[in-house]
Order: sequence, then structure tokens, then C-alpha cells
Amino acid sequence: MKKFSWRKAALVAAVVPMVALSACSAQGGRPTDSGNAAGGGQVANTQRIKVALITHAAAGDTFWDIVRKGAEEAAAKDNVELLYTNDPEAGRQAQLVQQAIDQKVDGIAVTLATPDALKDVLKKASDAGIPVVSLNAGEDVSAKLGAFTHFGSNEKLAGEAVGAKLAEQGFKHPICVIQQQGHVGLENRCGGVKAKVPGSETLYVDGKDMTSVQSTATAKLQASKDADVIIGLGAPITLTLLKSVKDAGSSSKVASFDLNAELAQKIVDGSVIFTVDQQPWLQGYMSVDALWQSKRGGFKLGGGQPVLTGPTIVDKNNANDVLKFAQQGVR
Repeated sequence: MKKFSWRKAALVAAVVPMVALSACSAQGGRPTDSGNAAGGGQVANTQRIKVALITHAAAGDTFWDIVRKGAEEAAAKDNVELLYTNDPEAGRQAQLVQQAIDQKVDGIAVTLATPDALKDVLKKASDAGIPVVSLNAGEDVSAKLGAFTHFGSNEKLAGEAVGAKLAEQGFKHPICVIQQQGHVGLENRCGGVKAKVPGSETLYVDGKDMTSVQSTATAKLQASKDADVIIGLGAPITLTLLKSVKDAGSSSKVASFDLNAELAQKIVDGSVIFTVDQQPWLQGYMSVDALWQSKRGGFKLGGGQPVLTGPTIVDKNNANDVLKFAQQGVR
């Protein structure tokens, strides 16, 4: 599979037989798993610990199902009680971090889409001696906010990868659609695209309302006759943009960031020209596993640097290979 990678990261994982674990429920895109989540085997014989995974996920966003599935599998093998909670509102996400501190968890994994809203509460976690890792968003501020490492894609590099591929294919007027204004990672993605294709525009939409996303993008495409490609920054957004292109009678192509099984199929079918995958399953898995490794041996993955899980280009050349894993819920 063709991959675009700019750094090497040492990924350290303990190989331990896996066992089932039911995670704490929250407001994600699917219900909590029950039964044998990891296919049987024997759990790690280390002392049972409690880890909180707190994300900015909006309800129903399938991206976070993949993150959570990876976290649950790591928790299953590591004898970890996983407490998963999420809220897209920055203030409420901070409250969930405080709740985890009050529960005296052994580790916190947190997304940093809005780092300024979380810096005070994460200092409280550090003061309480609770190790923190970050994932998905906030790579550039992770260490400043007390995390000992970060798992995710460098969003500016990911944006530049998309921009470079679009420029290579002759696109000159992309519309980059941001579904959450102020999200540092999403802004960096569109900034990276613009760095490679100066004629790109940014369109802000309300990602919590797909009807609004569709109508806003349709209106933009109708008004921007020179737009030759529209870019979604998440699989559900991109799938909605396909409808907008049809509604607008536009000839614009569609590109994407992130992945799920339906989007992988659209790439196979040719409806979407490519996406950039940040491998969210790995982000969830490694975040929980890193906190367990820290607890069991004082290990610190990443050597103080972020551990990259992307970007990886998925296009017609490798989409069939990726699709089979997406159908299993790990891509």
C-alpha cells in the first residue's frame, strides 16, 4: 500500500494475549461493546488500572467508533478499565477531564481540538500525578499541556499531502470544508491545502447538522462555478458533500480526509478521488497502551516527541486493500 510518511516513529507495544472488556458507555456513534471484545485469551497479569479516554467527538461520528474500538482492544489485553466519554463542546470536555481526575483514574488520554479550554484542567491532572497522553488533535501543544506523548497525524503535513496531490492532478480552485470552526487540526488541514494550492477557499459549516452541511455546500458550489474540487475533512462530511455536488449540478470532484467503510467503497467506485487516512484505530489503541506501559514500567513512548499515525493516502491504487480492513472496523 502506498504511504506518504515524513517521520519515523518508534512504536513500542507489549505482546500480551487479549481478553474481553466492556467499556464505559458514552455518547459516541455506537453503543458500548459487550461480551468478548478481543477474541478470548488471558488478560495481562499486571494490576488492574483505570484509564479515561475523553474526546471531542460529536454523537454519530463513525470516526470515533474506530478510535474507541482500538482503545477497547488495548484495554482488553492490558487489564485496563476504560472509561470513555465525549463532548464536542470545549467547556464540557474540560468538565469530563475534571470528572476523571475526581475519579482518581490512573491515566488520561484526551483530544486537544480546543487546547485553551483544557489547559487549566490538564494542569490539575498533572498536579494530581495523573499521566496524560493526547491523541488526534493538538500535536503542537501537547507537551506544553503536560502530555508525555501524542498519537496522531501531523495535520499541516496531511493538508500539504492533499494539496500536493491535487496540484499534481491539475486542480486549481479547491473548496476546503471545515465542520467545526476553531478546531486547530481542521484549520491546519485546510491551511496545508492552501499552501500547495493557493487558489483554495475555506467554507465553514455546522458539522452537527448534516442537512445544513448539504445545503450550505450546495449553495457554495452553485455560486462558485470555478470550483473544481471540494474537500471534506471527515468521512461523514465527505459523503454529504457528494449529495451537494449532485444537488448543485456541479462538475467538481470530491476528495477527503479520514476514512470509513462507506467512504472506502466510494473511492473504489470512483465517486471520491482519494482520502488521507490518519489511522484512528492506532490512535485509540496506542493511547491506552502507552498509559498502561507508563504505569507498569515507567515507559514513555515517543521519546518526548509525537508518534505519527499518518498521513496515508488512500486512492484507487490501494482502496480495495484498505476496504477489507474498513469493513472490519479497524480503518
